[in-house]
Amino acid sequence: MKTILSWLMITALTVVTACSTVGSTDGGAGEIQIRSGKIEQITLTRMQTNHDSGVGAVLGGLGGLGIGSLIGRGTGRDVAMVAGAVAGAAGGNYVEKKKYDQPQEAQQIIVRVTNGVLVSVTQPINPALSKGMKVYIEGTGNDARVLPQGG
Repeated sequence: MKTILSWLMITALTVVTACSTVGSTDGGAGEIQIRSGKIEQITLTRMQTNHDSGVGAVLGGLGGLGIGSLIGRGTGRDVAMVAGAVAGAAGGNYVEKKKYDQPQEAQQIIVRVTNGVLVSVTQPINPALSKGMKVYIEGTGNDARVLPQGG
């Protein structure tokens, strides 16, 4: 029983720790750089999504743990629970990646910002954008997005 509680506590702490790490560079409170410019080119492409949240592994592991607890007694039961948790976590992770981690339609947008520099941003398709439109580029790196200027 102590082994089971230890595994559950480790799993819970891992999930809580992973969910609570938010910094100013990944969506937390902080400044966001906004640049303005004009769209020079839009090209359709595909981009890989990153939906590997770990929820599938956690839910699969808990389900496997529960099923393993129904098997055997004593040490055999503990072994079945650990094996069920590991198999469930692997299966849950596989299902999550198979269903949600598929390439999606996207657009590569090249914007000439006000200082003359060309900036390329690849993002999910935004049908409101067109060549020659004045836009804002919000954020930097993988988090950058092209948005139409208000009007």
